[in-house]
Amino acid sequence: MFHQRSRHAKTPARETALAALDAGITAALPETVVDSTVALEGETLRVRDGEYDLERFDRIVVLGGGKATGGVAAALVDLLESRIDDGVVVTTAPDEEAIGPVTVREGDHPTPSRRNVDATRELLERADAAGERTLVLAAITGGASALCCAPADGLSLGALQETTNALLESGASIDEINAVRKHCSAIKGGQLAHRAAPATVVTLAISDVVGDDPSVIGSGPTVPDASAFDDAVAVLERYDLRDEVPATVAERLERGAAGEIEETPAEGDLAVANADWYALANGRTAVDAARDVARERGYEPLVLSSRLTGEAREVGRVHAAIGTEIAADGDPLEPPAVALSGGEVTVTVDGDGGDGSVGIGGPNQELALAAGLEFAASGTEAVLASVDTDGIDGPTDAAGAIVDGETIDPEDEETARRALAENDVYGALEDLDALLETGYTGTNVNDLRVLVVEGETPRS
Repeated sequence: MFHQRSRHAKTPARETALAALDAGITAALPETVVDSTVALEGETLRVRDGEYDLERFDRIVVLGGGKATGGVAAALVDLLESRIDDGVVVTTAPDEEAIGPVTVREGDHPTPSRRNVDATRELLERADAAGERTLVLAAITGGASALCCAPADGLSLGALQETTNALLESGASIDEINAVRKHCSAIKGGQLAHRAAPATVVTLAISDVVGDDPSVIGSGPTVPDASAFDDAVAVLERYDLRDEVPATVAERLERGAAGEIEETPAEGDLAVANADWYALANGRTAVDAARDVARERGYEPLVLSSRLTGEAREVGRVHAAIGTEIAADGDPLEPPAVALSGGEVTVTVDGDGGDGSVGIGGPNQELALAAGLEFAASGTEAVLASVDTDGIDGPTDAAGAIVDGETIDPEDEETARRALAENDVYGALEDLDALLETGYTGTNVNDLRVLVVEGETPRS
C-alpha cells in the first residue's frame, strides 16, 4: 500500500507502524465492510440488524457520494447482482465510468467543481424518479459534502467554492463547516431523502466524522438536519468569516435565520424521519485493526482515543510527550508498546509568511513534523506515523508522514520550525524523506496514528 515502503521501514519500529497503518486502512475498505455488515438471504436484504424484503420493491437504485462510494457500489452490485436497476454515485478517482447498472461520476474534492454540480444534478434526477416501490440504497461516505454539490437557489458554484475554501482555512470543525454547507445546498441536510420520497431510503455510511453523527457525515443528505440557519450564521461570526464569504452566501444565511427561507428537513419531516441509516465502518474500525497488528507483533497496545480533535501541531506534541513518557518511565504502559489514535485534527492557517505565498501541507503532516521536533529535542527513540486514511492529507499527494528521533538533525531544526510556523510543511518533510504516499486508497475514516516505542526487542 505504501509507496517505497522499504525506504521508510528502516527499523522494526517503523515497519510495525507501517504494518499497523496498512491493516487499519484495509479494514475500512468498502469491500471489507460491506461483506461483514450486509448480506442477502433469499429475498431478504440484511444490513446489520435491519431486514428488507426485496419482494416489496419493483426497483433498487444506488445513489450517493463520497471518496469510498465507488467501492460501496461495486460491493453492492457483487452482492445483489441483477437486482440493482439503476444508480449514480459521485466519487474521486473512479476506476470506471459504470459499475454494472450504476453510473460512476468523477468529482473534485475538497473544493466542488462544475462536474460535481453536473453529477449531482444527475443523482437528484434519479431521486426524483423514485416511487413508492423503489428501494434507494444511499451510499454516503467521507467527502460527500464536497462531491455532492447542488447550489441552493440564488447561489452560484463560485460562491460555494469561495465559501468552502474560507471555511477550510478557518480551522472550523467538520460539523461547523457542514452547518454552513447544508444551508447553501439543495441536497444536503436531509434533502436527498426528501427528494426520493415516497421511496424507502436505506443509507449505508462509512463515517469520516468523530462520533459518527449521521447529520454530519456527508452533510447528512438522508437524515433530519439538527442544525439551522442560526447555527450557520454563528459559524461565520465565530471565525470572522462574514466578510470573507460571498455576499450572496452571507445574505442567504441571514435571511434564513430571519425566517424568510424554508429550513432544511428536520425531525418532523416524515420522508426523512422514516429513512434508515447504518454506519458500516468508522475510525474505530481502523484503530482496532491496527491494534491487532501491534499485539500480534508482540507490542503492548493502547488506544488513546479514536475521537481526537484539535490543532494538528498540538496533538502531535501531545503524542510525542506520551512517547517520551513511555520510553522514560513506562507510563501509561511498558515498552515495547504501541499507542494508537484516530479522529480528525485540523490546521488553522496563521498567515502567508509575509510574501503572499500560501503554504503547502496537511493536518497529518503538521502533526508529524511537530512530533518529530519534540522527539529531536528530547532525544526520544520513538516512531510516529500519521495519515489520512483516504490517502490524501490536505491538498497534497501525500497521505501523511512518519518521523522518529533521528528524522530532524540539528541543522534541519530551524527550517522545520519555520515550515511549521508558516503552515508550509510538505516541502520540509519531503526533504527529510518523511512523507508517506499511498495514492487513492478507496476509503475514508479520518486520521490514523501509530506511535511505536521499542524498549526491548519485541517478539517476532
